[in-house]
Amino acid sequence: MAVSPTAPHCYSLSTLHSSLFPSFRPRSILSFYPKPKRVQRRFFVRASATLESSNGAIVAEESGNSTSYGRQFFPLAAVVGQDAIKTALLLGAIDREIGGIAISGKRGTAKTVMARGLHAILPPIDVVVGSIANADPTHPEEWEDGLAEQVEYDSAGNIKTQIVRSPFVQIPLGVTEDRLVGSVDVEESVKTGTTVFQPGLLAEAHRGVLYVDEINLLDEGISNLLLNVLTEGVNIVEREGISFRHPCKPLLIATYNPEEGAVREHLLDRIAINLSADLPMNFEDRVAAVGIATQFQECSNEVFKMVEEETEYAKTQIILAREYLKDVSISRDQLKYLVIEALRGGCQGHRADIYAARVAKCLTALEGREKVTVDDLKKA
Repeated sequence: MAVSPTAPHCYSLSTLHSSLFPSFRPRSILSFYPKPKRVQRRFFVRASATLESSNGAIVAEESGNSTSYGRQFFPLAAVVGQDAIKTALLLGAIDREIGGIAISGKRGTAKTVMARGLHAILPPIDVVVGSIANADPTHPEEWEDGLAEQVEYDSAGNIKTQIVRSPFVQIPLGVTEDRLVGSVDVEESVKTGTTVFQPGLLAEAHRGVLYVDEINLLDEGISNLLLNVLTEGVNIVEREGISFRHPCKPLLIATYNPEEGAVREHLLDRIAINLSADLPMNFEDRVAAVGIATQFQECSNEVFKMVEEETEYAKTQIILAREYLKDVSISRDQLKYLVIEALRGGCQGHRADIYAARVAKCLTALEGREKVTVDDLKKA
């Protein structure tokens, strides 16, 4: 790729097309999916605005004009290379319970950039008004304690809900157990005369992304507690005279630098997808990466506009794939193939087989199919 001497900081979409999402080329969304014989689903949005909530949702402008909100993070579609990691992040967006994603790499390999970039393409979620844990109105059996008695109804007798932005919660390295799982709200408890639960980071992350940077440096007790809650899908707090439980099913994304210490084996064993960002980059891709990063620093709006079409396409792709995933099937012979490959790889236990089956189904849904193919199995 030649760099123009007269416009060194201007990179068009056509210039960088080989470095962006491999499957997100600008094209008609309908052309991505083969013409299915099944009945096409229709999606109805119950609200046109994104409301502010305790999980950091932004307030939509009534006029429709978008304004910057805090720090703007580098868009995932503008990351040069790293196709395998970007695909894995998409699979996690389709199925939050896929088992988590771990990204290793040295400094400056865009690990955190890609993790944060996923947040921008996550579809908003519908939550019950008054919920402290982003309760899903369609799954009342998963609501936190006490919500059923406090739920509000509209004039038609329907549960009041609101559309909020998918949460993105980062676990700091020095996080305490109280901040992570929740504790007693002393101030409110004194005011009301009853024990009041103060939700932690796990409650905020439900149905969103839970991001852990440098997971290899995270306290061992905290990391064990975190993985136990994610495995169970529910956080149960029994302490200081309080008993409370709430759902916790976020997508776990963890990054780490192997040079700063290895990740404990039992942690990696509980994470479905482990990928490395330390991949060789050719000269042209390196020039493109520097160019797009420089352009983002000088004029981020231009970069967002440049990848807007691919970003919107990714959002639609995730929404459709979530629906297709409900109908995806995998045969017994295909499961046998995954088990054989796991045995050949010396994998202990059954987690590798289960994770591989789930990844294969997500790959199938991503391409709008109902049946898992050989290629899906090989990629998984």
